[in-house]
Amino acid sequence: MKSLSLKRRNFLKTAVAATSGLVLSSCGWTLAQVRPAPSDKANPNKLYIYTWSGYTNSELLNKFTENTGVAAIANVFDSNEAMLAKVQAGGGADYSIIYPSDYMVRQMLELGLLRELDPDRLSGLNYLMPQFKNPEYDPENRHSVPVSWGTTGLVYNSKKLAKPPEDWDYLWQNQQILSKRMTLMDDVREVMGATLRSLGYSYNSTNTLEVRQAYEKLKILKPAIASFTTDAWKEQILAGDLLIAMGYSADAMEVIEENPDLKYAIPRSGTSLWTDTMVIPKNAPNPEAAYAWINFMLEPSVAALVTETLNFATANNTALKQLPEKIIKNTTLFPPESVIAKSERITPVGKFSEVYDNYWTQLRSS
Repeated sequence: MKSLSLKRRNFLKTAVAATSGLVLSSCGWTLAQVRPAPSDKANPNKLYIYTWSGYTNSELLNKFTENTGVAAIANVFDSNEAMLAKVQAGGGADYSIIYPSDYMVRQMLELGLLRELDPDRLSGLNYLMPQFKNPEYDPENRHSVPVSWGTTGLVYNSKKLAKPPEDWDYLWQNQQILSKRMTLMDDVREVMGATLRSLGYSYNSTNTLEVRQAYEKLKILKPAIASFTTDAWKEQILAGDLLIAMGYSADAMEVIEENPDLKYAIPRSGTSLWTDTMVIPKNAPNPEAAYAWINFMLEPSVAALVTETLNFATANNTALKQLPEKIIKNTTLFPPESVIAKSERITPVGKFSEVYDNYWTQLRSS
């Protein structure tokens, strides 16, 4: 998740992702405070997108404009929770396309925030891999279309760590060596979930005793953690300040591309399997352009381009067949079935989320 590149390689670094935006200019991307004027929201020649940092770049948006005549402007968020807060505060009316992760799709559905998709207006759903055509979080893709997927794991410096990590417990077993040179994600469900998994429990446990055990285990590790961050670890590990970081597979691809000494490990006890999607909010100002964007992203040639340039695993089976063998065999992007079988999707836990949040607040403030 929680949570593409500009590449996530030439990625946009945003300090305040919920309010800073990407604006396409004649020179490429620039940072701006993009808040569409009320009279501009429903402009049929403009599409406002709310997405993750790095999920679009100038090549992609230029191609969309060339195909449709519609200019696409993207604002970025750094967590599903930040996105949801803005949408609930009325910000959803600013956007016609939003990119929630799988579990957030269900949560937004329960809150009545999403428009049901018209399958007759979608031209590429048949290109999707079977496992993405009828997902548990959104049966029959009635409200969302998957755009990318991946895992959560550990990114580490293979030159500085004599023994590579194989599981989450590596952090506790090597706590002294890693002290203040490791980071965990700023994501309650990912961090608590990984710790639960290290204890042999589900990422989605709703057992109070199990969640408390995970909290107590994290308390032991807390003094050695440099910070909780979902994105800032990338610059830090490239600079040599960190030895290991918890991160998404797509972000791992980004830093490994810049420094081949960095490696990515998927913990053997299991991890989270995430899918990021495209949805149309119920109060979207330009649904026509939103459907055009989804169909554009479903085009196999476009989906393959996104995977090649932005290093995200595609959910598009036809696009997968167009990719170079080197990419298809990259296990960071496309892990083997044995790894996927041990992975879990993060799912909403209803009111039990208060238990997670309470322990998370205690952990962060201790």
